[in-house]
Amino acid sequence: MIKRFFDIIFSGIGILFLLPIFFILAILVKLESKGPIIFKQIRVGKNNVDFKLFKFRSMYLDAEKRGQLTVGMKDPRITKMGYFLRKYKLDELPQLFNVFIGDMSLVGPRPEVRKYVDYYTPEQKKVLTVRPGITDYASIKFINENELLAKAENPEAFYITDIMPQKLKLNLQYIENPSLFKDIQLIVTTLLKIIT
Repeated sequence: MIKRFFDIIFSGIGILFLLPIFFILAILVKLESKGPIIFKQIRVGKNNVDFKLFKFRSMYLDAEKRGQLTVGMKDPRITKMGYFLRKYKLDELPQLFNVFIGDMSLVGPRPEVRKYVDYYTPEQKKVLTVRPGITDYASIKFINENELLAKAENPEAFYITDIMPQKLKLNLQYIENPSLFKDIQLIVTTLLKIIT
């Protein structure tokens, strides 16, 4: 209950404070390429229920049809503005609305697409007992995930067999010992990682 109150208050403050930046980014996204400003993707949330995750669109229209993993920052599907958005994680800002309406939390296991959730073991599915988050330990450890995938011979297989299990292990450790203090630490660490 305290965590949800924390999420509502700080996502609301974040939305109000960042409105001018939302407006500027929306214009830049729209000016560069055709398509909607906001990219909506179906992800798996709490209790294994699907929801629509919001992001600023960073790829050309219909790019997802050519694969759901982004391989390196030189992925030709990414727009010029998209490179900038992704570098500083600005494409994730609309997820503050997901937090405010209750689909997500500020901190929690990053929500996955159904295709990859289907690979979860019963133990790993415990991450679906909590609200997914904008950031978590795995987001910090794998902040360079795109570059790791770019080096792999088979990026999708590498993600499923190597990266995803490591992420889920960290997420399971997080949900076993939740605390508001830990959440604040993760938010601060994430912001510092993005800046540096």
